Amino acid sequence: MSELLSYLLEHEESFRKTRLPALYSDFRQQATLNPDGFQANVHAWKRGLSSAALAGHVPSRSTTRSHLVLDLDDSILNILTSPQYGRPLALGSVLNEAVGTGEMMPVQQFLKATQSIYQRTWGSVPLNVLSWGLRQVGVLGAPGTGRGSDKIPNGQFVVLSNLESTAKAFLDATRDRASPFERVFSKAQFRRTFGDAMFGKGQQLSDVDMEVLICHLTRDKPILSTNGAIIKIRSGSGPDDDNRITEEDTAIASLKDLIEDLTKQTDILSRRVEELSASAQDAVRRKNRVSALAALKSKKLAEVNLERRHATLYQLEEVAVKISQAADNVAMVRVMQSSTSALKSLNGQVGGADKVDEVLDALREQMGEVDEVGNVIADTAGVYSAATVDETEVDDEFEAMLAEERRKEDEAQRIKDEAASKTAAQQEAEETRKKLAELEKLGPVPAQEPEKKEEVANERPVTPATAAAQDLEKMDIGAAQADKRKEDPVWIAAE
Repeated sequence: MSELLSYLLEHEESFRKTRLPALYSDFRQQATLNPDGFQANVHAWKRGLSSAALAGHVPSRSTTRSHLVLDLDDSILNILTSPQYGRPLALGSVLNEAVGTGEMMPVQQFLKATQSIYQRTWGSVPLNVLSWGLRQVGVLGAPGTGRGSDKIPNGQFVVLSNLESTAKAFLDATRDRASPFERVFSKAQFRRTFGDAMFGKGQQLSDVDMEVLICHLTRDKPILSTNGAIIKIRSGSGPDDDNRITEEDTAIASLKDLIEDLTKQTDILSRRVEELSASAQDAVRRKNRVSALAALKSKKLAEVNLERRHATLYQLEEVAVKISQAADNVAMVRVMQSSTSALKSLNGQVGGADKVDEVLDALREQMGEVDEVGNVIADTAGVYSAATVDETEVDDEFEAMLAEERRKEDEAQRIKDEAASKTAAQQEAEETRKKLAELEKLGPVPAQEPEKKEEVANERPVTPATAAAQDLEKMDIGAAQADKRKEDPVWIAAE
């Protein structure tokens, strides 16, 4: 199984096992019998091939796989051959329909077009008329009818959906590049900088991809300006002159190339110095005086060259900083000029300080009139209120309302106190009833000797019931003693 087919089966929802028989069948007849099913199959193949190309899983003629361009010929059928379902029988019709609808476009036709691919001009009318005539006689099939050629188109074709998504990724990656030094590149430096900036994971745009992307961003989406050798990211907010390639842009691009070249040279010389130092140390360990001296001499020469390269690189970087500062100054002066014009226009609309004073005086006068009218209205309202309202009657009515409110509060407090007293009496009666009930449960107290009674009383724990019994017992003893006194003659005589 090829890499392309494996990618489709693993990553595309439309290529699940239940859909493969329909996708690999000759579904061209469904264009009239089942239009929805036909369009679903066509869309699945278009989406699958475009996403596989964008991910870098479609074979390419160049050493670097293309992400924006499909290399098509009959070999694509062999690459997509399934061990179970064979070749995709309707793939030729799908690809021809994609070319006919403009979803795929031949590379050379795309690069040579002078108008934006999003614009339709009168020059395309004869071609459209010719295509319509060929469809009428059956030479070409109308888009969506499945009557087109079933042969695989041969050549390189730009996948517009992939191109547009890459253009959006480029715009996001360059959004923060504000200074001219960050927005100007030579063509080679542009490729090195943005060749892998949109995809990552080690994937890089091929040469044809880069040509197509630059053409698209320059002609169809005015994001870049180029003269073939220099590429500049348009500022978007500046005048049209700022978006043209100038001598300053050429100088900046040359300076950036030179800085990049010197940076590479310093890296190479630094590694050379380290290698020669290691060689000299190794020769010393081997007691090889000649090799050690030769390595040290070469090391000294490399260090001298490295020092010169660093000095030159420092000067160039300083120039780059000055250029950025000068560009910022130019932008600041332009902003100040536009701000001056805006302030002048606004001050002209105000009319100067004298006119402002006149407006303020008129405003104060009108505000004074408003205050006078308000005072007159207030005085009139006071007269009417004094004539129609008797303050004594109002005070008497207010005092009566207060007295009624106090009476209601006293009555409510009295009712509350009575309820509380009644509740306390009920609770006391309930407690007495409970004590009497407990005494009835205990029964009569058995007669005992005084010592035993006292011992029993001392031994028995005091409970509410026993306490009540003791009280009753004392009452009985007192009554008995009184009766005995009445019967005693001595007591009677004493009385």
